[in-house]
Amino acid sequence: MRVKFARVSKSNSLTLINKVMETIPNSQTGADLSSSKINLLGLGEQGLIDFFESIGERKFRAKQVLKWMHVRGVTEFSEMTDLSKSLREQLSQVAEVRLPEVVSRSDSEDGTIKWLIRTAGGSCVESVYIPENGRGTLCVSSQIGCVLDCSFCATGKQGFNRDLDASEIIAQVWIAVQALAPGRAGNYRAVTNVVLMGMGEPLLNFDNVVTAVNLMMHDCAYGYSKRRVTLSTAGVVPALDKLGDVTDVSLAISLHAPNDELRDQLVPLNRKYPIAVLLDSARRYLEKMPDQRRKITVEYTLMDQINDREEHARELVELLSATPCKINLIPFNPFPGSDYRRVSNNAMYRFRDILHEAGYTATVRTTRGDDIAAACGQLAGEVNDRTRRSQRYRDKQADKLQTVKIISG
Repeated sequence: MRVKFARVSKSNSLTLINKVMETIPNSQTGADLSSSKINLLGLGEQGLIDFFESIGERKFRAKQVLKWMHVRGVTEFSEMTDLSKSLREQLSQVAEVRLPEVVSRSDSEDGTIKWLIRTAGGSCVESVYIPENGRGTLCVSSQIGCVLDCSFCATGKQGFNRDLDASEIIAQVWIAVQALAPGRAGNYRAVTNVVLMGMGEPLLNFDNVVTAVNLMMHDCAYGYSKRRVTLSTAGVVPALDKLGDVTDVSLAISLHAPNDELRDQLVPLNRKYPIAVLLDSARRYLEKMPDQRRKITVEYTLMDQINDREEHARELVELLSATPCKINLIPFNPFPGSDYRRVSNNAMYRFRDILHEAGYTATVRTTRGDDIAAACGQLAGEVNDRTRRSQRYRDKQADKLQTVKIISG
């Protein structure tokens, strides 16, 4: 969604901004109900151009402010010294650079870091930084909770509250970058890659996610290449069909099963968009990319005696034969109340070897941060659930516990 600002004189800009705030949905502006100011943090270049033109300023101000916010990490207009004093004063009256509250930071023994971040309304989301040799990956959330309720993911068990706005998504990158490399000294970059694989389904929050990923790749913001920003989806096909028209971010598909019968149980969305429909859409996305060498990453969480057998691997080989892809195998990470078990190492490497023998690039994702509940599939946050799913899940777990007590006497 592109925000439209009418051009007015500088003296009337505060009145205009107040009117604009009344007409734009909160999820699009990063609006906090307690604030009458526009949050510039989540506006892309065009959104900032529209904003500055509406207050009688030239459009080049957009790039200046982008650099102050995202490159230099400055949130106070008074410190943006290449803006005139009068403009800085005006901005302080009508706008702000507002970040969500960091509630806590948890550091794992393996170097993984998890931030718990409070959003407007009180719910919390989680983002995770995973350091590896020569790279550092930041996993960010796109929704508070998730509506999809994949059976092996902790996030879905928390229910759903709302979409994150663009400022709340990009703020997770801002927080990590500033915490790990304040001021971007020299050429050092702690966060080298960003993946939208945290809480939520990104394509169900299309406009805000697109704004945020394009900011991540903007030269005046974070400057990541398209290969270093990855959007992961369980398969919201109508949105995926639109994605290639507005961004060229790298794509990952959360597959987790080689056939529809099994995937229906693991990923309920599959009942609406079966595997063949999803893979067709993914291939269409690749066809829109200027670089025809691009590949999709297929994510496959391995669970003991569920989808980890040799026949599953061979079925996956056939399924993906027409799709340019690489495969990321993810050992299931248990969470409280889960019915699944972690795959054995023997089964996992046997599965990988079958894929290798068929000519696929297949890697095993190393489990990181499980001592702070930051591993893949474990993110839960604190969700003020609007769906009552979390309560039903807790009731189900309580019933199981009661049954065990009765049987054991």
